[in-house]
Amino acid sequence: MTQHATSHLRRFVLTTAAALSIAVTSQVQAQETEYTLRLHHFFPASAPVHQEYFLPWKEAIEKESDGRIEVQLYPSMQLGGTPPSLYDQAKDGQVDIIWTVLGYNSGRFPKAEVFDLPFLPTSGAATSQAAHEYAMTHMQDELEGVHPIAVHTHSPGALHTKETRIGSLEDIEGLKIRGPSRLVNRYLAKLGAEPIGMPVAQALEALSRGVIDGTVIPFEAITAMGLADITTEHTIFSGDRALYTTMMIVAMNQDKYDALPDDLQAVIDAHSGSREAYQIGQIMDRADHRQILAIQSGEQPGTITRLDSEETARWQAVGQEVVDDWIAEAEEKGLDGQALYDSATQLVDKYTR
Repeated sequence: MTQHATSHLRRFVLTTAAALSIAVTSQVQAQETEYTLRLHHFFPASAPVHQEYFLPWKEAIEKESDGRIEVQLYPSMQLGGTPPSLYDQAKDGQVDIIWTVLGYNSGRFPKAEVFDLPFLPTSGAATSQAAHEYAMTHMQDELEGVHPIAVHTHSPGALHTKETRIGSLEDIEGLKIRGPSRLVNRYLAKLGAEPIGMPVAQALEALSRGVIDGTVIPFEAITAMGLADITTEHTIFSGDRALYTTMMIVAMNQDKYDALPDDLQAVIDAHSGSREAYQIGQIMDRADHRQILAIQSGEQPGTITRLDSEETARWQAVGQEVVDDWIAEAEEKGLDGQALYDSATQLVDKYTR
């Protein structure tokens, strides 16, 4: 055999061996995947939490389970349904894990509503830790049927409008403002606005068609939801308390979790809890900061108006009316509203540094 033929044969053998090795490895990996977890949520794949939290979370779960768990991510409601249906998709086992806003199910999670009350939150990271501890302490009954991975809040909510600059309480009167939950909408009504309840994913179309004049959301969601060019007037407040937030949850179907062997439950547990809530809140805080800098630098259109302490106090006084009403309502339902509110505010103070 010539040297050329020998070299050719050697390359053929090596190439064939490599291909067989890849095929065998792939087959072994496929055999090792014992559990597939489908994670469904309503934010787009470009959203900071999807990119900076769920993708690394997926990779960590798969790596630490030695490939026995595969996590499949489905953003933008790719598996069907609406954002308010996500919680039941997890509870009923239609999907394995969801990420959603609890307030989209109006009145269903009365203890969670305390985090919707005006001027309760500070940063997303601190308030998320508070929300997780609060939920684990007070909400086990309301969350029956799902296994919470992280209960958190979004970063500080602000007011964003298409054309009207909000410099005082009077400026919001008569404006149609999208709100995410029952209590936020109640607050908007007390301010003199016309609240329009809808998931944030519908805000762009509603703004474009003139159905609403503005929305309350955190700054990080402006770009994620495609609102940067249409909501160009932004209103924030003095002090360390934000206008509002709302409780969100990453939750797994309880039966799916229970079906995992102990060692794989431990993998999920290692990536659940207050630390995860903190990470999600921190990611949102960082995204807020980037968005605010982009507006301030002129990279994106818009004006940010910060209300002074005197004007902020007027908005807070209206907010206190909503707090008082909620406490009274909670007590009518057999809940200790004052104790729940005190617990939430104390936990926010605890984690705010």
